[in-house]
Amino acid sequence: MDEALLRSLTPGVLGILVRRGADFAAAEDAVQDALVEAVRVWPADPPRDPKGWLVTVAWRRFLDATRADASRRRREDLVDEEPPPGPAPSADDTLQLYFLCAHPSLTPSSAVALTLRAVGGLTTRQIAEAYLVPEATMAQRISRAKRTVSGVRFDRPGDVATVLRVLYLVFNEGYSGDVDLAAEAVRLTRQLAAAIDHPEVSGLLALILLHHARRAGRTAPDGSLVPLAEQDRGLWDMRAIAEGVVILQSALARDRLGAFQVQAAIAALHADALTAEETDWVQIVEWYDELVRIADSPVVRLNRAVAVGEADGPRAGLAALASLDPALPRHAAVAAHLHERDGDPRTAARLYAEAARTASNLAERDHLTRQAARLNALLRG
Repeated sequence: MDEALLRSLTPGVLGILVRRGADFAAAEDAVQDALVEAVRVWPADPPRDPKGWLVTVAWRRFLDATRADASRRRREDLVDEEPPPGPAPSADDTLQLYFLCAHPSLTPSSAVALTLRAVGGLTTRQIAEAYLVPEATMAQRISRAKRTVSGVRFDRPGDVATVLRVLYLVFNEGYSGDVDLAAEAVRLTRQLAAAIDHPEVSGLLALILLHHARRAGRTAPDGSLVPLAEQDRGLWDMRAIAEGVVILQSALARDRLGAFQVQAAIAALHADALTAEETDWVQIVEWYDELVRIADSPVVRLNRAVAVGEADGPRAGLAALASLDPALPRHAAVAAHLHERDGDPRTAARLYAEAARTASNLAERDHLTRQAARLNALLRG
């Protein structure tokens, strides 16, 4: 069973139903039913026109559901006649679905869930497992999101920036359950880049390719976190890095700089260094200065402080860190690293332990705890 094919066809099938007059929520339910039926039927009897098959089955499911709902009798004139079988229309509504699923009235978590289901073609169970929540909880989240956007006009212009933020959230969720969300984000962003010519879409695609390329080096065989400076760069995916760099260069050449392009440029500089010592930290600081100008935030300034500490020395990094709120996530970890480089292991050990207590995931907590233990052992020796 070709799950990748099913996922790639999902947005087109959904778009056809919506254009025929189905409201988004009912159309999405019908498409999911058709996908389940495809999984059951196709292995033994594959269709010659997979998209047309899905459209036909989904439309029939929509008709059945509509006719069974007494409160929707007023739609009978609209849906009473079933379109004749034949090739599915070639119009691609994928882009509008991206905009709809990233509607500003949705919370980020709801927008991500709806995008994965309606555009990505994942089941509710798969999304729930990826986010480590009960299936019933995820079903409620998706249902609320569908109700929210059902009244939105399908041809309404959308906000590319919102769509890109949603896709980046998907990428940052990484992997859990039987769905690799990082790989799914790469696929969906490629799909978006094929549907819209926008330098920031290219910037996001370059960024996630460059980050994804380093994935194999991020953890040791025992599952422990490996910092960037200590990673085996021979494990990095050089083809993905090369592709990301080419996409980035093409985007930058258009002279419409955006935040994702800048972040991709920083990631490219890390990927370009054969060893950690060869990293061009001076240029990375310059890119962070550009990012502060375009999209200033405490997180950007925190990452800039790390780069300043590498380019100009740990005391310069600590000075850049001094203006930031110590309650900021990862502030203590960054401070610990800079204090250790400045020759103050006692303060660094205390800060590593503090950072471990507030770490957002187990792998990061274990890494910071080991760092604190390493320095405390050194102090006792």
